[in-house]
Amino acid sequence: MTETALHRHIVVVGASLAGTRTVQGLRALGHSGPITLIGAEDELPYDRPPLSKNLLNGAWSESSVDGIRLVTRAELDELGVELRLGSAAVGLDTAARRVRLADGTSVPYDALVIATGAAARPSPWRPPSGVYQLRTLDDSRTIAAQLALGEPVVVVGGGFIGTEIAAAAVGHGCPVTVVDPLPEPMTRLVGPEIAGSLVELHRRNGVRTRFGTGVVAIEGKAGELTVELDSGERLSAAAAVVGIGSVPSTDWLAGTGLELDNGVVTDRFLRASGADDVYAIGDVARWPHPGRGADVRAEHWTNAGDQARYVATALTRGVEAGYEPTDYVWSDQYDWKVNACGRHDPAGSSTVIGDLRAGSRAAVIHTDAQGVACGAVTVNWVRALNQARRLLSVGASGDSVVDAVRQLA
Repeated sequence: MTETALHRHIVVVGASLAGTRTVQGLRALGHSGPITLIGAEDELPYDRPPLSKNLLNGAWSESSVDGIRLVTRAELDELGVELRLGSAAVGLDTAARRVRLADGTSVPYDALVIATGAAARPSPWRPPSGVYQLRTLDDSRTIAAQLALGEPVVVVGGGFIGTEIAAAAVGHGCPVTVVDPLPEPMTRLVGPEIAGSLVELHRRNGVRTRFGTGVVAIEGKAGELTVELDSGERLSAAAAVVGIGSVPSTDWLAGTGLELDNGVVTDRFLRASGADDVYAIGDVARWPHPGRGADVRAEHWTNAGDQARYVATALTRGVEAGYEPTDYVWSDQYDWKVNACGRHDPAGSSTVIGDLRAGSRAAVIHTDAQGVACGAVTVNWVRALNQARRLLSVGASGDSVVDAVRQLA
């Protein structure tokens, strides 16, 4: 990397974990040129996992929000980062190398990092009030205030976000029903081996489930909603929280020449396809996963941070090897800690160690069709997680990982 490259103006669009870690990484690695960080929200950069976890579980306070800030304004000033908050990027001219903002201004760049993340998939049910979705800090504030009322809540979507919100609602004394069109929605997250135990955990805590049935309508208003299911059942609720997935935030990139296909398509170096000196990272990026043989858009906290460090290195020192993912995600379900790393190979096999019905911890080790360990899921078992992650990183056999975890039991 030439000395000139270290003086380029680098613009990062998206004041997310990925975007914030990029600008911090650039300075740590010696970039001396101007850096601009653009964020659509007025908020200073913050961590998103707590939005559905600890921020909903207790009494909301602005001091608790301070605890999830990724960086302070003073720290960004010290790094010499120009911060442009409260005006979203609405367009990109890759020929002129300028980013257009909603306030009518534009920002020139020499190199651009797109880190605009993903937005909640819009709810198809939109009564005048009472239906909420969770993606931003303001969303979390609003939902926390609703849960604090202790009134009946219907959660649409049985994924990690939905079930974390359900657990928080139970903690506030809300009667809760979770609805999902899949018969066992937890299976897509943790596999069939322990999915049933997680569902039972929610039921033991008083959550009603309506799995294998979908929502056809939500009518009424806040405090007096009726949620109609395709089974014909009608649920009464004060509020509904809809968590039906996400969509990458790429609308502002339409017509720019970048390849957009469920995200910004990149090469293995995270360089965006269709323009020079443009990278995409985090939830918005769709990149070739070396272990899966396909392009992947991964909404993982660790992936966002890892890709930020990788691109910061690429921009300051250059890289020779493509990006290698961590593939790690976690969830808090009441007092259970669920961790997953790697992947599940449908052509392989899975081994369960422990029994959540008889004890308080368990692990599932996934092996691919060639006998190589490719993933693991653990519940309340950090030592097993750490052991599995270490052995996965060196390409250990499935049998050796199973043996090593069993020795911890």
